[in-house]
Amino acid sequence: MKKLFLFFCVLLSGCTFQTKHRGYVFPENLETQLKSVKTVAQLEEKVGSPQARTIFGDEVWIYYGADENYRGPLPLKYDNKKVLLVWVDEKNVDQFKFLSDKDLPKVSVQEGETDIPAAIELNALEELFNNIGRFSPAGLGQ
Repeated sequence: MKKLFLFFCVLLSGCTFQTKHRGYVFPENLETQLKSVKTVAQLEEKVGSPQARTIFGDEVWIYYGADENYRGPLPLKYDNKKVLLVWVDEKNVDQFKFLSDKDLPKVSVQEGETDIPAAIELNALEELFNNIGRFSPAGLGQ
């Protein structure tokens, strides 16, 4: 009976239920608050700095948030995903768009590595000899 009790204690200790929020924490009424926002300064005051900005094309500020759920030995799940996209033109806000779980595409991550075109594959011996002469002795300041 003691062994069975100990077994169940160990089994239950691995069953943690924990939720951590990752990214931006979206308030409930943010959509109504943003309707009055017209400038970048007002946007930064209400929402803060963006987590990412686009490099090419229209300047879009991106805010992202999700709940990371740990359920013991089960795989990690992300729920309650939200994305805020804000199109910015110089110092003015053109438009904004909210995306939630149902609007976001389902992306599956594949195992393994992606091949890099024109990559040079070296074995350990080639790597060793390739590094000879690349590093200066310590203390020379070069």
